[in-house]
Formats: sequence, structure tokens, C-alpha cells
Amino acid sequence: MDLAKHCPAKIHSAEDAISKIKNGSRVFIGTGCGEPQHLIRKMVDNYNLQDVMVYQMLSSTLSDFVDDKDFNRRFSLKLFFISASMRKAAFEGRIDYIPVYLSQIPQLFKDQRIGLDVALVQVSPPDRFGFCSLGVSVDITRSAMENARIVIAQVNSKMPRTWGDSFVHIDEVDFFVPHDEALVEALPTEKDDEISLRIGFYVNQLVDDGSTLQIGFGHLPYSILQYLDNKKDLGIHTQLITDAFLPLFEKKVITNKKKTLLPGRTVASLCMGSEKLYRYVDNNPMFYFRSSEFVNDPTVIARNDNLVSISSALEVDLTGQVCSDSIGYLFYSGIGDQVDYLRGSTMSKGGFSIIALPSTAQNGKISRIVPHLSEGAGVATTRGDVNFVVTEYGIAELHGKGIYQRVVELAQIAHPKFREEIIDAAKSRHYIFADQLPPSQEDLLFLEGYKTRLQLKNGRTIEFRPLLPSDEFAYRNFFYSLQEETIFFRFFYKMKIFSHEVAQEQWASIDYRKNMSMIGLTQKRGHQEIMAIGTYADADDGCAEVAFVVREDFQGMGVASHLLKVLEKIAIENKYTSFCATVLRENTAMIRVFQKIYPNAVIKMAGGGEVMVRMDFSADRSVKKPAPARKA
Repeated sequence: MDLAKHCPAKIHSAEDAISKIKNGSRVFIGTGCGEPQHLIRKMVDNYNLQDVMVYQMLSSTLSDFVDDKDFNRRFSLKLFFISASMRKAAFEGRIDYIPVYLSQIPQLFKDQRIGLDVALVQVSPPDRFGFCSLGVSVDITRSAMENARIVIAQVNSKMPRTWGDSFVHIDEVDFFVPHDEALVEALPTEKDDEISLRIGFYVNQLVDDGSTLQIGFGHLPYSILQYLDNKKDLGIHTQLITDAFLPLFEKKVITNKKKTLLPGRTVASLCMGSEKLYRYVDNNPMFYFRSSEFVNDPTVIARNDNLVSISSALEVDLTGQVCSDSIGYLFYSGIGDQVDYLRGSTMSKGGFSIIALPSTAQNGKISRIVPHLSEGAGVATTRGDVNFVVTEYGIAELHGKGIYQRVVELAQIAHPKFREEIIDAAKSRHYIFADQLPPSQEDLLFLEGYKTRLQLKNGRTIEFRPLLPSDEFAYRNFFYSLQEETIFFRFFYKMKIFSHEVAQEQWASIDYRKNMSMIGLTQKRGHQEIMAIGTYADADDGCAEVAFVVREDFQGMGVASHLLKVLEKIAIENKYTSFCATVLRENTAMIRVFQKIYPNAVIKMAGGGEVMVRMDFSADRSVKKPAPARKA
């Protein structure tokens, strides 16, 4: 549709359209890369304008002027989120930050709690029916348009036409300003790829095929996406689309086939990236752009089964409180959509949230896992909202756990040089037992190579990994789930109590080399529980003493045999040449496991009804008739 023919009276120069803004007006500007740059510059250039209040979600062009004293005298900036380019001005008090959940901003416009006199937006040229598109900036822009007294739209042929709720009829616009220019491009700067790689590695472990993802603002969530390229049939329901999604679309990792809400469609409300990205979303029916009150509504988010929310933070304290919008008293970013998605993912069937952050800041000088949030830091996310926290040192699972467990989980994923300090601080606050051992100060990334899975004949899958200090409560529950006979076979006496002190004694000796413990985990109602433990401990002369406990309902399924093979591989890496074991004579099932894996095992009778078993790693494994047990 030719605007000059259908509504010539609405076509104006930028200078003329901007002159409609009166002194004292409240002006909304479209978000991020969809902002109307030409209109913004002309507004700033109009020196007749005084005492204008500007509202914006993510600001780019205004950063060119925010250091100018004259600009600050004439314009007052009210931002819902502080972009990197505006951070310095925010620190210096030249920006008024409005902390509010993104899903609630449109309602503030509708209720006139934030009244708007003028909305400056950018749209694509109209189609033959008179509909323009808000393109890459639907988010809160649509509501601002609908509730402003005057709408001034820059018409830019380079603005993509996006599907969904992005369309605006020419009758809804008061003044059109035709002006073509390249959209703002937003690509994150490169940071420490090694840390991003390791965090991505752990996040990858949590995300299953067929999950629907939300990815938050910032460099780290952006980087994590590249480490999900081995997944299948991922779906997307998120506020922001960036270039990081493109490889996953191109590789058909993202198909949206498994989504329960709007299957086949990528749901978003904002797009920020490169020209390549803008061309990709242009008229692409795979994308469904909606306003923030829909995309970020927790009840809408929850309609996506298996919704995994991935967002970042500035620091996390030992109780699980998260700060994401300020460094102390300095406002750094914004609340944004983090809480909306954390709560939506919790209500989602099979859903959960991940807070991902590097373990340190300021080039390793300070820890981001802290005993308490910095003075002045805002609690964007409460301790009751957090599921998983991930750093480059591992995964902490907090949901449903007490302060004691949270401290141990978070200390494990802190940078090794801060772990002892964190445990000491927790003790001083009486968060944990006074005798609590600090996690190893070693980087335990190598333990990831010991993780395995076993598919049982009944279809269930068992995951095996090294035992960690944070497993104390799960280990305790495992012990008390065992029958008396099973405990007797393992400990050689009728052990009744598995106390904190007993657990501390066991963990004190684990160094993951000379002493190793592997646990088997099975899924139960959305969480994992221990069903088997296998250990070896340094004995003498190149031998490691090995022992197992398998819960009764998993016995006879090959679990102990699998654990034995895993432990042998680890033992060989650590220069051991054989296993030895002390087994009660009546524990014939365990003896058969040893003989099955080591047909040439040497078995000797010992006193007290015990049997000594020696298993040489280098011995011939061909099946032979076992030698009869003989007395020592």
C-alpha cells in the first residue's frame, strides 16, 4: 500500500512530527534494535523541547547523548532495563531505573500508572491491506502504542515483517515518517570462552531432547546455546531471539515439534542481533512474535511442558538468593524476565530453571558464590524460586533443599580457592555443622569423564557418577532404605545408624584417586535417588580394596558388574594393578559377580566366615572353571 495515496495527511518530515511533542510530555521509545533512530535524533536535536520524560526498555541511540549536560537538562530517562551502553550513566545517577517484571509493564501503560503522551516506534511499510509490522520489537511497544495519545512511526523498509501479534494498521498511527536506515545491530563481545564452554557443558547435561527453552539476556546465556547443538527437537519460548539461535535453526536442533503450546512456532517478543538474523525472521512463519504480557506471563509459560529457563546472575548467596540487576548500590541491568520464567518453569510439567554464572568476577579476585549478597544488592530472585545454579565447576541443585544442603552444593561449585572461606563463613552463621569438611580445593572437572549410564532389561536407566559431599542426605536416605541383611553383608555387623559423623569419616578419605566412590542414581518422581554405591580404597602393593552395596530391588540386574568395570578403569588410571575384597562367605551373589568379571580371581577362606578375593587386572579374562576356595 502506498501511504502517499491512502493517507497523505499522515506523512510528515521527522522535524514536523517531532514538533507535535510538547514540553513536559511523557514519551515512549521502541525497544532495543527496533528503536526509531532517526526519530530519536531529531527529537534530541529539537532544542525547543524541555522537561521531556523518556520511557524505554532497552536503549541504544540515546547512549550517544546521555553524557551531554544539555541533554540531561532537557530529558529525563526512565529505563526498565539498563543496557551495557547506558551502564556508566546509570552508575552516575543520570538514569532512573524502574524495577518491574517485564510481564507487568504493558499493564502499567493500560492502567495509566505510567501515562504516555507520545509513542515513537518503527514499523515496516504497510502491506496491501494497510498493516505495518512492529518487526523485531513487539515486547512492550505494542501496549505503549495502544495507550499513548499520539503515535509517531518511522517507516523503514529494512524493518522485517514478523508473524504473530506484530501487525499495526495505518489507522492506529497518527504520523508517519518515511526514513530507511539499517537497524541497530547487537552482538555480544567475546569473553572467556573456556569458562563459557565449561558452563555450557554442565547446562547441556540438564537439558533433555524435546525441551522448550527460554534464554535470558546477556553474554553467558547467548554463549550457552552453542553447546546445545547435539540436542534434538528443542522448542523456544523466550523474550529475546539473538544470532546464537541461528546455528540451531540451521542444524534443525530447534524444530519446536515437541512443544505443547503453539507447536511448530518459536515464540518471542523481541529480536536483537545482526542483519543476517533480521533477514532470517523476515516473513518467516516459524516465528510467532507476541507482546510481553503474553510471552512472559508465568501462567502462559507454564503451558509449555518441559520448559527450561536459562538465565544469568551477578551473584548468588549461600541460601540461594540471586542478584541480577545491581552491583551493590549500582544498578547494572534490570529484573527483566528472570522471575517470570523461573516461576513459569516451576509450574511447567517437567520444567525447571537454571541460573548460570561464572564462579568469579574481576579477573578471579572475588567469588560470585558469596556468604551474603553485597551491601545494597537487590534480591531479584528469592531463595524459594531457584532450581539449579551452574558455574564452570559444576551443578548445584537447590530446589526443595535446606540451608545446610544448599551451602554444601554451592560451595562445591564455587571457585576452589574460595571454598574453604565459604564453608568457614557458613559455620560462623550456623548454616552447617561445625565439623563440616570443605569441598576439595581441586578442580574436579576430570570426574565428568567417569560418568556412565546403564540401560536395564526392564527399560530403566541408571546414571553413575562420583560421590560428592553434597550427597550426604541422599546417601543417608539410601542407607535407611536398605534391608538389614544387605547392610550386614556390606559392613559385617548390624549397623543401625548412619550419622553425620559417619558420613564425614567416609568423605574425609575420598580423594578420587587413591580412594573413589561411585554412586548409581535412578529417577523417581522428578528427582534422583541413590540405588547403589561402589567404592575402592588404597590397600597395599598396587591393590585397591573394593566393596559394593546395591538396593534390593536392583540386585541381579548387572548393576554391581557395571560398577566393578567402571571402578577398574579408574583404578588402572591411578596405577593400581588389582582389586581385593573381603566378603562374607554367605554373600554368594557378590562372590559370583567377582568371578564373572574375573574368572581367575583368587579366593581364599579367612577366619570369621569371611572370604578374601584377589582380582588381577592383567590376568587372562577367558572363562575358566573357578578354583575351589581354600583355607588361608
